[in-house]
Amino acid sequence: MTNPNAFQNKCAVYYTLGCKLNFAESSAIGRTLREAGIRTARKGEQADICVINTCTVTEVADHKCRQAIHRLAKQHPGAFVVVTGCYAQLKPGTLARIEGVDLILGTEEKGELLRYLNDGLQKRGSGEVHTSTWKEIRSFSPSCARGDRTRFFLKVQDGCDYFCTYCTIPFARGRSRNGSIASLVEQARQAAAEGGKEIVLTGVNIGDFGRTTGETFLDLVKALDDVDGIERYRISSLEPNLLTEALIDYVAASRHFMPHFHLPLQAGSDKVLKLMHRRYDTALFASKVAHIKHVIPDAFIGVDVIVGTRGETGACFEQGYRFIEGLDVTQLHVFSYSERPGTQALRIEHEVSPAEKHERSRRLLNLSDMKWKAFYAKHVGRVMPVLLERSKPGMPMHGFTPNYIRVEVPRDETLDNRVVQVELTGFNNDGTALTGRLTQNG
Repeated sequence: MTNPNAFQNKCAVYYTLGCKLNFAESSAIGRTLREAGIRTARKGEQADICVINTCTVTEVADHKCRQAIHRLAKQHPGAFVVVTGCYAQLKPGTLARIEGVDLILGTEEKGELLRYLNDGLQKRGSGEVHTSTWKEIRSFSPSCARGDRTRFFLKVQDGCDYFCTYCTIPFARGRSRNGSIASLVEQARQAAAEGGKEIVLTGVNIGDFGRTTGETFLDLVKALDDVDGIERYRISSLEPNLLTEALIDYVAASRHFMPHFHLPLQAGSDKVLKLMHRRYDTALFASKVAHIKHVIPDAFIGVDVIVGTRGETGACFEQGYRFIEGLDVTQLHVFSYSERPGTQALRIEHEVSPAEKHERSRRLLNLSDMKWKAFYAKHVGRVMPVLLERSKPGMPMHGFTPNYIRVEVPRDETLDNRVVQVELTGFNNDGTALTGRLTQNG
């Protein structure tokens, strides 16, 4: 039982690494602690509690997590330090040995942080570990994070059943599971009541939605589309084999689901895709892109690509580069392969040198830049609806078109969290966005 007096006059800081799903879960943790009377520490204030939500997708991510723990422990001497998230699930012993860490919670235990915190405040410096095996991870902790005043991130699914050879996520987050459509619709209604205009649907493998409820992702999309007050939905990463033509067609006809897709390709070589144990080939991927562009010609399509995986020979990369070059996509998100302990990929022969990984990344990033600029350039001169967001003092207002073009307009804070009509006039000075001017009916 939680002791309400244990949290009197306590304040906390939160630090999150990794994906949007982690940020959504950290937001839910913060809300739970605030409801228990633990306020968020003010800037520069010494916190009583530090909560670090970790990522372990690469060795670089692991290193950043350790750095963050050392830094926060130093900035907040005497604070009770809680570490949770994927790194905590996979390497709790490593984290327990870091000086200043008081409590490590795995994926299954994350949703019960308040209870563990109540018990653990009396055991400072113990590095106490509470984790379950990946097969025991079964709970679905709801979370709908306010990313800013305009946008919310709604967790609809967690875990993964795919076990790709390079990936540790199933071991860090468990099997695929999800909330019910009814509960997710209610969270969307609450976001609308709090002033949210846009919701991003997040998860680990969201196209696999329905494993635990017998529902489908398309059922969820249709139900959310009917929620009053939410003007825009965006769908985060969808596995190509789970992106159905029915879903694409529904988005094409929907007023609220934006023409914006994010597809993990990972490799443009069928040989490498097979080594990765991906569940599609390049022909299927190309057909999905073609169908999107057929029914939504101006859709933004982001694509994930991993370079330098084991087994990616020079010939495989060149084949993949040519395949990606020929795709009508908007932007590439390029990642260098990182060895993950315990993965099947370690059994694959042919390692790629760091220098070659860097060169392959450079070439794909240059290709991405060309595609992105061409996509933006063809929209110059158009009038499009933009959901504006408050920016830093002295900076222009910015926001996004339905198809995810970043737009800057002269500052007017009365336009914050409003959809306005904007004529797109050209690239800004540093080439990171289009500039625009409000039309008379904006």
